[in-house]
Amino acid sequence: MPRIPAVTIEQTGPLLRLAYRFARKRYGAVPEPVAVVAHHPALMRATVVNELLAERASRVLPAAVRELAVYRTAVRLGCSWCVDFGTMLQKHEGLDIDRLKAIDDYATSPKFTRKERLAIAYADAMTESPVRVTDEQVAELEREFGRAGVIELTYQIALENMRARMNSALDITDQGFTSGEACRVELGDPAA
Repeated sequence: MPRIPAVTIEQTGPLLRLAYRFARKRYGAVPEPVAVVAHHPALMRATVVNELLAERASRVLPAAVRELAVYRTAVRLGCSWCVDFGTMLQKHEGLDIDRLKAIDDYATSPKFTRKERLAIAYADAMTESPVRVTDEQVAELEREFGRAGVIELTYQIALENMRARMNSALDITDQGFTSGEACRVELGDPAA
């Protein structure tokens, strides 16, 4: 149970009901972080718009590279909600989710390509406090992915840092997206 409860369907107005319906259609359930942030409608709208635009704009990197870096960030920060949701997204992208079990051994595991290892190491460096990214690391990423690729990777890792830290602070935990039980989080009647 999050530290601040989710806004239920019965507590929403027409715009939020529409957002909840969209989320249920797209993901099978309303993501709990969205339902919690709904207590501040302007920030919820900003969050949803930012997420949709970032998703649409992030097309420079191969999906596996981007998603593995984001997943690693969630793992490093211990955000079970992000790990659950991220695994579901990778599954829907047709990516190999079985290798996620080897993410802690990415540096030596043959399950990860050189490009993926570079991105995961960058996620580790960006997620440290303080950040420990080096000039050499960015130069190597730029050679591999180009400037736009480095910016996309940096943005996505930073965005996941924000998500994971916010979810952890509010004690938002896994919702069952990977297991198909996401609807177990009761937000009210979806038809309302």
